[in-house]
Amino acid sequence: MNNWQQYFALQGANSERALSVADLADGFVAPIVDLALIKASGAEAANFLHKQLTNDVEHLSQVEARLAGYCSPKGRLMATFLVWRSAEDIFLQLPRSIAAVLQKRLQMFIMRAKVTLSDVSDEQFLLGLGGHKAAAVLATWFDALPATPYAKLDHAMGTLLRVADACGAARYQWLMSKTTAQSVCPVLAATLANGDDAAWMLSQVHAGVPQIDLPTQEKFVPQMVNFELLGGVNFKKGCYPGQEIVARSQYLGKLKRRTTLVTIDDPSAKAGDELFSSLDPEQPCGMIVNAARNGAGGVDALVEIKLEAIAQGTVCVGAVDGARVQFLPMPYALDALEL
Repeated sequence: MNNWQQYFALQGANSERALSVADLADGFVAPIVDLALIKASGAEAANFLHKQLTNDVEHLSQVEARLAGYCSPKGRLMATFLVWRSAEDIFLQLPRSIAAVLQKRLQMFIMRAKVTLSDVSDEQFLLGLGGHKAAAVLATWFDALPATPYAKLDHAMGTLLRVADACGAARYQWLMSKTTAQSVCPVLAATLANGDDAAWMLSQVHAGVPQIDLPTQEKFVPQMVNFELLGGVNFKKGCYPGQEIVARSQYLGKLKRRTTLVTIDDPSAKAGDELFSSLDPEQPCGMIVNAARNGAGGVDALVEIKLEAIAQGTVCVGAVDGARVQFLPMPYALDALEL
């Protein structure tokens, strides 16, 4: 994957500069190397994953992608995935840092099922694109683009997935061969702002889409990170690990919590850092779920937090005298949920 640099070191591209929200809105491209891809193959792959994940996999079509979570028996998220399928296989995209452990854990439950799991992360290159210029550039190779978020298009030049919009514009993931990368990367790098994994995470943050990684594993039930609002939980499907607790949290919980968008001037703020409110300085009121450099010297982040703290208190990172959290508008509505 280090070969990305030779494809992207073009037209004076500067991947060391952290992209800003304005860059994301205008148009950007970023090689994504922090995400892994697990392939599930076999006649019973869909049925197996359907029984393991929070979303419906059995009825997943070949022209769409879905978010899904994998929970502990206590209903806490151990991973979040972007899931899609081809004619023969199902693909699970998740952070590289947890991919091997999650694959091994899933493998434990296959038993006699006709399913094979394999890591195919390095078989293709993955680009993230977004902003108002992205669609016009993609039209260089695609006659039509996925029309809505989480639509999928298979093409001679690879697989194009539209994911959640951010900064008022569409975003895409493009999986391609090395040969295709050598052809398209010079054009993209010359036309769009050049980013990296941090830029893609910044776009994820501004799309309001959480990603569970090592610092936040088993910290949240899906609703705490808005996962059911994003279509990542199907409450009508059959059982999966933690399903009873997830359902109970939806209907019988007590504490009002959600995940929302913030900016923090401290560039060291990171996923897993606890938040504290002036309402109760001794007890954490939330946690950073994801954070990314924002091009302004700090980070923008998704934070899981008590709604009371958002409405009434001053919130800081690490302690009540830490870096202050400034709340930003979310790209979708947050309804108060009893959790």
